[in-house]
Amino acid sequence: MTESEKQKNTLSYSKFSLDMVRRRFGIKISMSPVFSDIRETPPTDILKAILERISPLALVSKKARSEFIVAPVLMALHDILKQKISIYSGVRFDISPEEGLQGICDFIISKSPPIPTVQPPAIMMVEAKKNDTEGGLGQCASEMVAARRFNQEEGIEEHPVCGCVTTGELWQFLCLDGDRLSIDPDKKYIKELPKILGSFVQMINMT
Repeated sequence: MTESEKQKNTLSYSKFSLDMVRRRFGIKISMSPVFSDIRETPPTDILKAILERISPLALVSKKARSEFIVAPVLMALHDILKQKISIYSGVRFDISPEEGLQGICDFIISKSPPIPTVQPPAIMMVEAKKNDTEGGLGQCASEMVAARRFNQEEGIEEHPVCGCVTTGELWQFLCLDGDRLSIDPDKKYIKELPKILGSFVQMINMT
């Protein structure tokens, strides 16, 4: 096996940088607003109480942020949307291993009722390592390219693919429309919950 073949076999979402995604898949990247106008969505009382109670604990580690901040926000979104979405955590999403589009995804939101396997259309979400949203953009972008392939294989071709990178404290949204990837420069803090939830609702409506 050549060195090039070994690299292909070991490449996965978490190893992609934005520049790798740009060069490998012909993606045009811009820092531009993903949403023209966000309709704020009020958080549920349960979500507000949970975050108020456990937010100090979420500073310990990435796993703690996942359990104490990210997961409750997504569950609240599930309730707000009347359980019309599915949320998958830590699932393999192998779409094109020979291109590196393989690996375990932090979260996938599917615009479909809950069933055991991921259904299209898929929205990709990455928990940034080391509190660095910029470091998670390449991973999220590669997952979104994979989601676009997945959607196309299932007959969904015209709708954009959306994504999000979060540290738990900061949330940054992305949109892949054709070969154009928009990265919203306006990062939202967890204290802006209505905007974060509103962004997710709008993403789901877009897909």
